[in-house]
Amino acid sequence: QLQLVESGGGLVQPGGSLRLSCVGSGFALSDYTIGWFRQAPGKKREGVSCISPAGFSTNYADSVKGRFTISRDNAKNTVFLQMNSLKPEDTAVYFCAADPKGQSTVQAMCARDDFQKYWGRGTQVAVSS
Repeated sequence: QLQLVESGGGLVQPGGSLRLSCVGSGFALSDYTIGWFRQAPGKKREGVSCISPAGFSTNYADSVKGRFTISRDNAKNTVFLQMNSLKPEDTAVYFCAADPKGQSTVQAMCARDDFQKYWGRGTQVAVSS
């Protein structure tokens, strides 16, 4: 079964940093646009950052621009989300998702969560003192 597995979440103080990883199992992430999404209790899932198959195009939500950086290492079948200057409002379960190459732009990937082919089960990020 093809899977995406997130890791790297945890509890961090405001202003701190975390690096999330999304590892593909059973398929090559190099063939997919990858997105990071997050969902806090009682809120809808929102796109955080997305990256094209080769990593040349990226997209960020306005709320994380300048603080988060998405990157990928296709040789390791992994996509990362470096999160700096974390704020309490960043607290959420973070999911990664994949959609086949050529099916969407990174902008479209981050704008919707109803068409992606694969989803991970999420990793919890908590930002609190």
